[in-house]
Amino acid sequence: MKVIATDQNGVRHELEAIEGWRIMEILRDYGLPIKAECGGCCCCATCHVYVDEKWIPKLYPPKPEEEDLLADAVDTKPNSRLSCQLLMSAELDGIEVTLAESARP
Repeated sequence: MKVIATDQNGVRHELEAIEGWRIMEILRDYGLPIKAECGGCCCCATCHVYVDEKWIPKLYPPKPEEEDLLADAVDTKPNSRLSCQLLMSAELDGIEVTLAESARP
């Protein structure tokens, strides 16, 4: 499985992914510039990404906790999600995300 991630400088990365892992974990393991301060507990919004529009229908809707954090985050868009809340699965093989500037360490 793969995650296609574009960093804040516009560089595209093709990352190997493991089923069941959070996209945030995959981004951090490859050393991409993402804070992810809470480590995936859904309490900081520093793993903010933009999901490519074509992948939105394949995602579970955000939980209220994620929606609350995104409501207070800067530079959000309709396709904003917290990468700690996106679990890799066969359905998401090839998902494309862009790291938000607010996630830069």
